[in-house]
Amino acid sequence: MVELVIEQRRRSLGGGMEVGRVLPFAKRRMVGPYIFFDHMGPLDLPPGVDRSVDVRPHPHIGLSTVTYLFSGEIVHRDSLGYAQAIRPREVNWMTAGRGITHSERLERARAQGDRLHGIQAWVALPAEYEEVDPGFSHHAGADLPQWSDGGVHGQLIAGSAYGLTAAVATHSPQFYAHLDMEPGATAEIPAGHSERAVYIATGAVELDGADYAAGRMLVLGKDASRLRAVAHSTVMVLGGEPVGERFLYWNFVSSSKERLAQAAADWKAGRMKLPDADDAEFIPLPDDPPPPRLPSS
Repeated sequence: MVELVIEQRRRSLGGGMEVGRVLPFAKRRMVGPYIFFDHMGPLDLPPGVDRSVDVRPHPHIGLSTVTYLFSGEIVHRDSLGYAQAIRPREVNWMTAGRGITHSERLERARAQGDRLHGIQAWVALPAEYEEVDPGFSHHAGADLPQWSDGGVHGQLIAGSAYGLTAAVATHSPQFYAHLDMEPGATAEIPAGHSERAVYIATGAVELDGADYAAGRMLVLGKDASRLRAVAHSTVMVLGGEPVGERFLYWNFVSSSKERLAQAAADWKAGRMKLPDADDAEFIPLPDDPPPPRLPSS
């Protein structure tokens, strides 16, 4: 059954870039290890679009970022030296661990125009992996198993579900999948995890006798559940096991407020390495809200 409905809240990232923020939410900060969920676009970008729409170099700790596109292209560059364009139905999985910086540039849009549409999620790392060495991997093709059944065309992004396992290396039990559903098609929501949710990116679905439109996340209980597409719909299903309480400040996630304060101080003082191929600018630490404070010595 549906325990909670979360409607996306529109947030400006600057330069005309706007997202639908879903997680964290006041009444539900996480679903399994998923602590952040942004719906990007759809946004039509004309040729020559200003660089202000890019996401300049910025830092992360204590999480993995998961970028997945329905359309468009984003170029990732990070402090480990990776440079990787991501295109539709591909995954960029970046594990920040003890600290990483990266940028996300819309270079194809600037050159020829583009339609950007996708999801960026953050996965909180279990306590024993919060300070792991940072890493990056790109996945496409056979790494992300696909299937078609009864008008449902699916792709597994991470974890295990529908009898399949994605090649993405995760740090805790979870699943994350993309379903394209034809009108009238039905799909099971994977069971076997403590926490689960459905996000409707486009179209509309029916679940437990009620219809839900795009832009909503349905947080589910443990009972078996099946949804039906009311129209042609793009749906993300996700879930997993909780990793414990997490604190979030700006781009940092941790089980310790003191660690958040240290990360904020490190970024403000310039102690976190910028990407070698993109080090001419960066996003400064925000003043509002103020960062957590380090304990006095």
